[in-house]
Amino acid sequence: MTATMNAHTVAAASTPPSTPRLQLEPTGSRLSLLDGGWWPRSTDPVAELPGLVLAIDKLRGLVSRLVLNAEFWDSRPGRLRVADRVLRLGYFASQPVSLLTALCDNGERVDLLVVAPGTDPGAARAALLTSATTGNLVHAQSILGSLVRPVGLDAPAKTDDEDGVWEDDGGRMTTAKPGQLVERLVPIRRP
Repeated sequence: MTATMNAHTVAAASTPPSTPRLQLEPTGSRLSLLDGGWWPRSTDPVAELPGLVLAIDKLRGLVSRLVLNAEFWDSRPGRLRVADRVLRLGYFASQPVSLLTALCDNGERVDLLVVAPGTDPGAARAALLTSATTGNLVHAQSILGSLVRPVGLDAPAKTDDEDGVWEDDGGRMTTAKPGQLVERLVPIRRP
């Protein structure tokens, strides 16, 4: 269902908001890179976002704007009616597909890992738990990359020398055989 408001199309769900599969970092710590994770049931923003927004409203403050990846969603409404207000939605190619940012009226910013709807339930739950861990310093796309493997690829083989070879800058050199998935988690602090 859509309505017209101030010459802008406003999308609105025709069904009540669903309860989101959302896990937030419990302390509200600003020392974590992510504030938690969310596992939507589909890539329909009109169906999925209202429940998420209402949950964030209760826990962190009224959401006024969402920053989303441009490729993940089936449609890209610029405005979305949630309860008694209209939110602005921004879609950016530079926004990682696995990240959603909610901006609240009180100045709060909520960065969430987005787990794709078709993800294996065990991997999805592990990703949500990791993203909501206090002190987590791993980027959203790295969390998913470490838990979700493309079908047909095996885990990297362990070498006899577990300490491996170290590069000049202190990082471990990875030696992989063709066709192996190589994982790398790079913790980065939030400004």
